[in-house]
Amino acid sequence: MRVAFGVLGPVAAWDAAGDAIALKGPRHRAVLARLIVARGRVVPVTRLVEDLWTDPPSDAVGAVRTFVAALRRALEPQRPPRAPARLLVTEGPGYALRAERDAVDAWRFERVTAADATSSPAEGLARLEEALGWWRGPAYAEFADEPWAHAERSRLAELRLHAVERRAEARLALGLAAEAVPDLDAHVAEHPWREDAWRLLALALYRTGRQGDALAVLRRARALLAEQLGLDPGPRLRRLEADVLAHARHLDPASGPAGAAQVWAQAAADYDRTVASGARARLESTVGLLRNLAVTGGGGLEAARRHRVAAVAAAEELGDAELTARVIGAYDVPAIWTRVDDPEQAARVLAAAERTLAALPPGGHEAARARLLATIALESRGDRSERGPQAARRAERLARGLDDPALLAFTLNGVFMQSFHRAGLAPRRDETGAELIALSARHGLFAFEVLGHLIRLQARSALADFSAADRHAAAAERLAERNELPLVGVFTQWYRALRLAATGQAPAAEVEAAYRAAAARLDGVGMPGLERGLLPLALLCLRVRRARPLQVVQVEEHTDWGPYDPWARPLVLLAQDRRGEAATALREVPDPPRDLLFEALWCLAAHAAVAVGDQETMRRAHAELAPAAAELAGAGSGLLTLGPVSEHLEDLAAALRRLR
Repeated sequence: MRVAFGVLGPVAAWDAAGDAIALKGPRHRAVLARLIVARGRVVPVTRLVEDLWTDPPSDAVGAVRTFVAALRRALEPQRPPRAPARLLVTEGPGYALRAERDAVDAWRFERVTAADATSSPAEGLARLEEALGWWRGPAYAEFADEPWAHAERSRLAELRLHAVERRAEARLALGLAAEAVPDLDAHVAEHPWREDAWRLLALALYRTGRQGDALAVLRRARALLAEQLGLDPGPRLRRLEADVLAHARHLDPASGPAGAAQVWAQAAADYDRTVASGARARLESTVGLLRNLAVTGGGGLEAARRHRVAAVAAAEELGDAELTARVIGAYDVPAIWTRVDDPEQAARVLAAAERTLAALPPGGHEAARARLLATIALESRGDRSERGPQAARRAERLARGLDDPALLAFTLNGVFMQSFHRAGLAPRRDETGAELIALSARHGLFAFEVLGHLIRLQARSALADFSAADRHAAAAERLAERNELPLVGVFTQWYRALRLAATGQAPAAEVEAAYRAAAARLDGVGMPGLERGLLPLALLCLRVRRARPLQVVQVEEHTDWGPYDPWARPLVLLAQDRRGEAATALREVPDPPRDLLFEALWCLAAHAAVAVGDQETMRRAHAELAPAAAELAGAGSGLLTLGPVSEHLEDLAAALRRLR
């Protein structure tokens, strides 16, 4: 039975039929609310006691267990006796709520408001209207005075205010200024310190022909800020006031976002009317749209991948190898992560690229061949076949013989993806990133310029040059903001968590919090190849680094390690004092994929091998890691680290000497 939870108002729960579930007394609801605030993390019973009572009674722990038992009966009434709970589970010293990702209204609200940043105005307006309708009152309404709810209530309230303002922006972009005015008027009355709200209200009034009212609103904002806060209006408010007085043309909706929306709609309508539905040009035009869609993040990236496979299949059905080559090769979306998001889709594109390459007529078509080869290099990243590196080298050779900067940038992306055949190659990737930056800056290839900065961010992190990595993170963010590339911030936020971990100056709790915040940014971005298992892996690496060389690390038993499970499993078993099983699991660990986490996964295997005395694995790990002796293990991912590789090599060498 699927249970939905509501915290955007009084705490509530509903069953699959939409009927309210009785949650009993206020402390039962408090336990549920506290677990929802924890977002799936375990809350120890002792913490629940502290949060529920100022002066806990002697039987407080027993009372909490009684509350939990009652909640379980209410939330899972069909659960057989003694069967383990699925929703409110016991883990270690406490409890966790394992709700589905869309089961809590606050979590859905976060995802919708985040996705709105990459939506069209019409889509964004519809989503925001729906999401704002989920609010039934202040978040966690009956727990307004509870310290454990303060931060979450404030965060959600800020998200709601931001959503109200983004809804107004969407209405303005769609030429619905008159509809925006009433809500904005109420919004500024209730929240008079939000300058953006005053700006939007003044703009909405101006666009409805009420210039005098717009100026009055701006002057009221100025007076309020000066009298109550002693502040002058910010630059956007001051500029708007000057523009209203001057009747600036850009305030006309036809010159702003609404104008862009109108141009798009008209051009799309003209295209549909004039280009025949079965025309081959439509396929090539579609891929151009998908390329732009892919960099918007979230649903855009997932949709682009899905439609790309369909476009390639449609092109192949026409039996025109040159057209198919153009359709496949036109999807030159820069890629930074070395694990594919959808292996099945990647395999289909890869197979189509190989078939098309073989079907191209001999002689000529060098650019098409280079793009197909670069596609093969990208889509075969992370595997151990020789085809990927071979395709990357051949694509680069072809591209360097042609006067096509965009093609060369695409093939260099393939070169980067195939530069993980052994450890210690960060300097080589750094050179690739530097060439991409220089090439792209000369020719206005902003997406590949961002890619170059992210590659250098990774490489300089691996080499412990964080001042340079900081510069590349900042440059990537500037380009992303200017060119509307929201996914870049995902990588730079993870980099800053890595930097905290690598410097070793921040407390472990602060580093873990930074990683959790970065992981929350992954939710809904459309990159499952990056998302699944990454947070627990980063936390595991943090603990292993602090536990060098022999200390057993604490590992949560019921963690979803995703694709990293084989390398985590021996350490999980060691944490449970199951040494024999850990040794067996270690013998079954495969060689790590040839990707950005190659050194990190070998270091995890090395740590487990030292703990169980597995000499063969220790020797192999030492040989594999030796070329990276000057690097930080895992930092080349730009996401996580286990510290200097040299320290792991020293641990392995010392352990092997002891066992002689």
